[in-house]
Amino acid sequence: MNFLKKKIRNLFYRIAKPISRRLELNLTGAVSNDEIKSLLKKLHPIDPKIELIRIGPNGDGGYLLPNDLKDIETCFSPGVDIESRFEFELAEMGIEVFMADYSIENPTIDHPKFEFSKKFIGADDMGNYMTMDTWVNQNLSDNKNSELLLQMDIEGYEYDVILALSRPLLDRFRIIVIELHHLDRIADRYFFNQLNRFFEKLLSNHSIVHLHPNNNGRPIFINGIEIPPLMEITLLRNDRFSSSDYFSKFPHPLDKPNVDKDDVVLPKFWFRVK
Repeated sequence: MNFLKKKIRNLFYRIAKPISRRLELNLTGAVSNDEIKSLLKKLHPIDPKIELIRIGPNGDGGYLLPNDLKDIETCFSPGVDIESRFEFELAEMGIEVFMADYSIENPTIDHPKFEFSKKFIGADDMGNYMTMDTWVNQNLSDNKNSELLLQMDIEGYEYDVILALSRPLLDRFRIIVIELHHLDRIADRYFFNQLNRFFEKLLSNHSIVHLHPNNNGRPIFINGIEIPPLMEITLLRNDRFSSSDYFSKFPHPLDKPNVDKDDVVLPKFWFRVK
């Protein structure tokens, strides 16, 4: 009987393994609560002792950033859609803004400091896609040391883009703002592993200074852990501050609902309560 079970198991793995590779699944099973909790503890926002300011509209497309924009010359903003007031306000401050999105012809508003590329930003240079490194090098080939800002909302491709990003370029971004997608899949082994690598890379030289759930997605509970599926995160490069304190109160007074629905407050497990 044991021999028969072994034969059946081996047959299953011979069939299932190629399928799992194609579907990008993992046969090792679901992610444990301890693994999820360990990752989320790394994401607790640090208080850099720098004022947070809101740039952009009081709704979707507006973000909280540390007021540390002096000497940032350029913002790269992949994912444009119909909202560009964040970029417009930066341009009004004198920051040059490069925007990219293949799904539109041009941003809905214009500014002399806007430069638009009809391309998606992805993990490879292929077809309608280009990498972040290619995009930056094409536009800043003569200025390889300037301070940069990254704001990215690209519907789930953010993980591939960051993992493909070169270390020298990542370290040039003083401030990084990203809309995270699909966090409700955190218990899926393949996605969890990707998410873990994503944050391992981001947090090697940056720290999270703000988290805000996008209320366009309702949280789910995974064994008692509340997980918002959409999250806005703001990171600041570690050389810009020396504080080791954590934010202990959310929401921030400048946080606003993204859409006209009941707001989603950052769950307590995502930050350190005094």
